[in-house]
Amino acid sequence: MSANANSYVITPPAQAAIAVAGTDKMFPVRRIWCVGRNYEEHIREMGHDVRDPPFFFSKPADAIVADGGNVPYPPLTKDMHHEVELVVALKSGGRNIPFDKALDCIYGYGVGIDLTRRDLQIASRDMKRPWEIGKAFDASAPCGPLQPAGKIGHPSKGRIALKANGKLRQEGDLTQMIWNVPEVIGKLSEMVALAAGDIIMTGTPSGVAATVPGDKLECEIEGVGRLTVAIGPPEPPSLHSPR
Repeated sequence: MSANANSYVITPPAQAAIAVAGTDKMFPVRRIWCVGRNYEEHIREMGHDVRDPPFFFSKPADAIVADGGNVPYPPLTKDMHHEVELVVALKSGGRNIPFDKALDCIYGYGVGIDLTRRDLQIASRDMKRPWEIGKAFDASAPCGPLQPAGKIGHPSKGRIALKANGKLRQEGDLTQMIWNVPEVIGKLSEMVALAAGDIIMTGTPSGVAATVPGDKLECEIEGVGRLTVAIGPPEPPSLHSPR
């Protein structure tokens, strides 16, 4: 159902969006999907069985933070981790998308970070509760500018890395993904109907570690782009007034 601006009882929230590299255009974000356990060495460092298939979880669209932005250190945690990831942005979707048709749905690619309140994630897992409290918090999805697939093609290999304050923390290659991008899209579309505006964060290589206020995180994926964000101090308590 659609409505005009005067139909809403409160001011509608702003549309979440990611910049398109080299232009003044923006990609509107509908939903954020994330793939868990898609790089073998990361699975090992987290203490899980590499034979387990990856699975999916989500973040809110307004968790996006632009390149050069600031991430306030979130509440309730003492162990926020960085996870650099290839971001896939969809221009179309559907249900039960065949693997050989999945690339046709892609608008472009970017560099992202799946920020994780690891202590809260582990506590939720141990209690067999959902992961949202550890994964889907404010400013938990920094994303760099998107490169259209029509310009760079569909990267299936290339170095992926993250530095914290100039020191290399994470390094791997896109070839190390257990499930490649078409497989991720196909499997996810068996569970939900994908659509234009959805983005998928495709998993992280090994080397995840804690990040603290004052850190500068610099990410790069060969042939795709870069992303830099700063981790800031916690935000003070506040009440949001009506707009």
